[in-house]
Amino acid sequence: MDERIEYARRLCNQAVFGGETDVLPVADRELDAAEADLTLIRGRVLHARFLQQRTSDDRELELFQHAAHLYRSLGDGRGEAEAQFWIGTYHQVVQGDDAAALPALQRSRELAITAGDHLTLSYALRHLGIAEHKAGRLPAARALLEESTRLRRELAFPEGVAANLVGLAYIAVAEARPDDARALLDEAADLAAGAGAKAVVDSVDEARAAL
Repeated sequence: MDERIEYARRLCNQAVFGGETDVLPVADRELDAAEADLTLIRGRVLHARFLQQRTSDDRELELFQHAAHLYRSLGDGRGEAEAQFWIGTYHQVVQGDDAAALPALQRSRELAITAGDHLTLSYALRHLGIAEHKAGRLPAARALLEESTRLRRELAFPEGVAANLVGLAYIAVAEARPDDARALLDEAADLAAGAGAKAVVDSVDEARAAL
């Protein structure tokens, strides 16, 4: 059992058998925190299923929004940063709507910076970079992806670095830098293979075919 749920159970017993009713708000907070984490990961499962099957499920957005609400009510900026990122990703990846995605992605970036959550920040920067790339603002896109990549290298997140290098390779192609694109893809292939990231390896092969 999740330790927070077990703790809430003990608090309930204290209230029922010991008359300590002042412990119930603490139990509520513990359960809200557990619910937020569970809600977020349920949304992520639906997103992963979308990436596999390309069939959207409206519950995905509802779950991410509910998680963000719970984290916000708990004052958990780190948790809300992650939830806001997934709200933005839903709009950008599932709905193909960058305009709707940007407020959540920008909020995720702000919260992640404040919380010192460099992993979530790397994700927010990556997807903000994707939006800039799609809008044709290549220097801004490159800067965002490069900063995301720097953070991911520091975090020893090789598959995440590899995914970013693929994006940077596409930007290099758009900027008429084919040699740079090939070098980026070579590094991405090595990192993805070493991390067992087959999906990223496939992305590298697809990008090479487009060169």
